[in-house]
Amino acid sequence: MPIALRNVVLSFACSVPLLAQQPVLRVQQSGSLSLFQAVSVSATDARVAWISGHRGTYAITTDGGASWQARVMPGRDSLEFRDVHAIDARRAWLMAAGTGTKSGIFRTTDAGATWEQVFANRDTAAFYDCMAFVDERHAFAFSDAVNGRMPLAQTTNGREWSVSSIPSQDGEGGFAASGSCAQASSAGDGWIGTGTAAVPRVLHSTDRWKTWTAAEVPLVRGAGAGITALAFRDRNHGVAVGGTIAGAATGARAARTTDGGRTWTVIPDPPFAGPAYGAAYARAGGSDRLVVVGPGGAAWSADDGASWTMLDSASYWSVGFGADGSGFMVGPKGRVVRIEWAPAAGTGTAHDQPPSQAASR
Repeated sequence: MPIALRNVVLSFACSVPLLAQQPVLRVQQSGSLSLFQAVSVSATDARVAWISGHRGTYAITTDGGASWQARVMPGRDSLEFRDVHAIDARRAWLMAAGTGTKSGIFRTTDAGATWEQVFANRDTAAFYDCMAFVDERHAFAFSDAVNGRMPLAQTTNGREWSVSSIPSQDGEGGFAASGSCAQASSAGDGWIGTGTAAVPRVLHSTDRWKTWTAAEVPLVRGAGAGITALAFRDRNHGVAVGGTIAGAATGARAARTTDGGRTWTVIPDPPFAGPAYGAAYARAGGSDRLVVVGPGGAAWSADDGASWTMLDSASYWSVGFGADGSGFMVGPKGRVVRIEWAPAAGTGTAHDQPPSQAASR
């Protein structure tokens, strides 16, 4: 049954001032029942967003989510598009994740009327997890480790991709959950969050991915655990979130850095159960809001994760924002929910209330 369209104004926990902007959720009609795993809002036009997911599915809005066009890439309905990067309504890249030929990157310049495969994974053991773009020319994507090296595909024109590699731990890799395990800055930084190894790490490059340094992150570790997503609000301040995807490992699920990823400090876990899958910052009302999502729900923070407010208890896999601070959370069964940050009237704090459910499970 299609999700009914309705507006949801979120309540705050007692500790969060109403002068901080209040998030509003608006359930969207995506036109698909596929699992959506990634979202990208155009940096030049916040009304334009692309989302991507399983069964070769992607969807586009050009009116801020008032309407969506869901499509399946011809001949690619077996692929899982777990990452997406949008320039505008016509230009975007989709990354398929999977072992061997199930991993690849596709580019369109005509709003999806045609697609060109610009990167084909030729390593039968590689599994690409996430990609990150500086601009429409410069980007990279990384794979789980193969024989002690982490394959790294990169481009300087958006069309031609070459593969190098980074030394790795045994079994180290990423989590292709939300398209958030790799990030890039306009200055040419690159960050990669890893897990499934002895220790979770953040790999950082400051020279457009020629060289990389590694920092241990004090999150839950071991097979099936580690960092699932990274979010940076500037070159120095960012968060790493994760958890246990498979197995029984326990430990912290969130950490933050104030020095670009050289050192990390544990912060309180998001207030929903299970792992976090996606994370993103929104710039709203002159300040930054961090939103983290996972199968157990969604939460947000106005202080880089020092404290959290539950946002919703429905299941989400990814979240992304545009330059105006609005954005979308996406998840199972075609779920798409728009997030807006409306100024709250008055002063003081709100009373405790249970979090709203923006979409039924």
